[in-house]
Amino acid sequence: MFSNLGYFTVLEMEKEINEILENFQKRLPSANTKAEVAQISAEITGPNGSLTALMKVIPTLDKAERPAAGKLINQAKRRIEPMIAEAYARIESAQMSAALGQKPDISMPNFDIPRGTLHPLTLTIRRIASILKKAGFTVAEASDMETEWFCFDALNTPSDHPARDAQDTLFMPKEAKFSNVSKHSDELYLLRSHTSSVQIRAMLAEGVPLKIIAPGRAFRRDTVDATHSANFHQIEGLYVDKNVRLTDLKATLDFLFRSLFGGSVKTRLRPSFFPFTEPSFEVDFMSADMGKLSNKWIEIMGCGMVDPKVLENVGIDAEKYSGFAFGLGVERVAMLEHSIDDIRHFYANDVRFLRQF
Repeated sequence: MFSNLGYFTVLEMEKEINEILENFQKRLPSANTKAEVAQISAEITGPNGSLTALMKVIPTLDKAERPAAGKLINQAKRRIEPMIAEAYARIESAQMSAALGQKPDISMPNFDIPRGTLHPLTLTIRRIASILKKAGFTVAEASDMETEWFCFDALNTPSDHPARDAQDTLFMPKEAKFSNVSKHSDELYLLRSHTSSVQIRAMLAEGVPLKIIAPGRAFRRDTVDATHSANFHQIEGLYVDKNVRLTDLKATLDFLFRSLFGGSVKTRLRPSFFPFTEPSFEVDFMSADMGKLSNKWIEIMGCGMVDPKVLENVGIDAEKYSGFAFGLGVERVAMLEHSIDDIRHFYANDVRFLRQF
């Protein structure tokens, strides 16, 4: 080959290029390793390759033929490059198949897709749970679907209480039956309006002493606006044991809010009323680290000492045991932590909002 390089014509060069391509196309399919592909590629386009040698002939051609000769060589290179890339891909696929013991699963996800982040409400729940675990609480969960007994009756809520009105609570049709919620076929079902029902299930299942938090969804017939949502999240807390006192509740809340909002936090309890606690309180807190809300009292949650009737409803001796309970709105905490002014941001699925967390 190329025994007479100094006397080439364009037609002879075209014939030589076709022979090189034909030889290349015969050899490439038999290459079984990347090294073999690289060797074949080097013999064609490398510094000492056959196409490179032909390029050195171009200056010896007539000036009129040189552009045509250069074009032929460039066209040959453009044909060779994708075939080399395909050969490399074939070998990589074969190696992957051998490693997996089977053909690649084309339904597998693309690992190059950017990973998402945890939802801000999930982050808030985990943070609160982490804080209260340090105080000895464990996490308890139950179904979003409940019966009237667990959601109201066992919690000492009278039948005429506004929360039991269909205008406030999402009741299921009377003919609906959910065997996984209750064994009693005559009970009325509803989407729980608070996670306090988990208190009852936990006390019945585990007895006392008991120290739990119950994070989860709750549902009410609220008109959605900047501060209300028909679907929201709560963290219920319950501690029942011998000699549990109001000072234990206050100390727990102080620890929680100082951990959440800084060491400057102060808390206060204002008398209130809840059917399942006696005495009952609204909780306010003040912090020097709240921006525009710094050093202002902010209402945050409700709490109280467990009403003796609630303990009696689950078979616990109220003369021997006492306890405290509290309910905390997760969205409320997240909005205060991150200066969010509209609860609807949590549910709009706007990635511009979610990426901030």
